[in-house]
Amino acid sequence: MVVDVTVPKWGLTMKEAEIVKWYKNEGERVEKGEPLVQVMTEKITNDIEAPASGILKTIMKKKGDSAEVAEKIAEIETNE
Repeated sequence: MVVDVTVPKWGLTMKEAEIVKWYKNEGERVEKGEPLVQVMTEKITNDIEAPASGILKTIMKKKGDSAEVAEKIAEIETNE
């Protein structure tokens, strides 16, 4: 099963976030709840946690790219 990693909405006015740093590379194992990617908005810099355990299959947004709220930025392949 593939689980999408999306940009959460942390504030009422938040529209997008910039990818600052990926903590894992494609093909690496991730655990649910561990920091996966650091993003920066107009007001804060925060981590997006892995929504599931598995292998980081695809990264759609690279460092420096912008992503809108709810946009898919990566996929995690699980064993479920």
